[in-house]
Amino acid sequence: MTDQLTPETTSVAVRHDLEHVPLVDPAAKGGLVGVLKRRYLLSLMVKRELRARYIGSKMGLLWSYINPLSRFLTFYFVFGIIMQRGAIPNFAIHLFAGMVVVNLFTESFSAGTRSIMQNKGVVTKMPLPREIFPIASTLVTIYHTGPQLVILIGACLITGSFAPSMLGILAALMALTIVILLGAGMGLMFAAINVMYRDWTRVVVILTNMIPFSVPMMYPFTLVHERFKGFEAISHIYLLNPITEAVLLMQRCFWITTISPQEAKEAKAEWGFSADLSVNFPPHLFERGFIMIGVAVVFLVVSQIVFSRLDDKIPDRLV
Repeated sequence: MTDQLTPETTSVAVRHDLEHVPLVDPAAKGGLVGVLKRRYLLSLMVKRELRARYIGSKMGLLWSYINPLSRFLTFYFVFGIIMQRGAIPNFAIHLFAGMVVVNLFTESFSAGTRSIMQNKGVVTKMPLPREIFPIASTLVTIYHTGPQLVILIGACLITGSFAPSMLGILAALMALTIVILLGAGMGLMFAAINVMYRDWTRVVVILTNMIPFSVPMMYPFTLVHERFKGFEAISHIYLLNPITEAVLLMQRCFWITTISPQEAKEAKAEWGFSADLSVNFPPHLFERGFIMIGVAVVFLVVSQIVFSRLDDKIPDRLV
């Protein structure tokens, strides 16, 4: 026998020499791009979350229509009949149009924050981009926004004076874009932070409770303008909130287009409401909308960077 290596044994020896092979993280990476490349897996996550939400329910998806309808009727009864907010035409639609985008943001923010903790069994066992969990939660929230839009459009049609325009449709699309991007970004960032520091769940609850009162949903923007007429800086700061811009754009599409010229003339000048419908919105509404879309995109990128920095620590914190 000889100790010299034959070509066959040489190739075997080379194949088993792993010192030069770099160590590779077995977890799937790629960030949001990696999530988009795994669209089938993403769809499975969305279906799984939808199925879990309606498990044991006889009515299933029908609840997605019943809940927003009951909210709208409650708003109409409280604000339109009891509080006599009817001095501002179709105030219930004004409120509900804002509620659609506010709910979309708060739900995607809250669900995204909890998503990794709720799926920690899958996170620790499967090599997949962990961004998939908050993104799936955002898609589920978008899915449930559909019935709310159906109720909103139905309420607008019932007024008999609904006159949508291409500019109004553009406003609604801009509003939804702002809220979806921002909600996905907030959910993505806080999903990772919440794993590191569990107290952030309570911080998110506080923030989402404040949002409905910090935007012109339960009151018109003109009321803010009236209250701070001598302090224009406060009005400008108020408008820096992207959710405020989204609410105003949504109302531009649905609420203001349900007010006929006759209704506008007969309405009382309450809370700064004016027959000149352009007065009910801040100037440069669409320009602000495009700026806020840009801000939301930048924030989503920053959220991805924060998530990537914390990503490797997530499995250890879940044990």
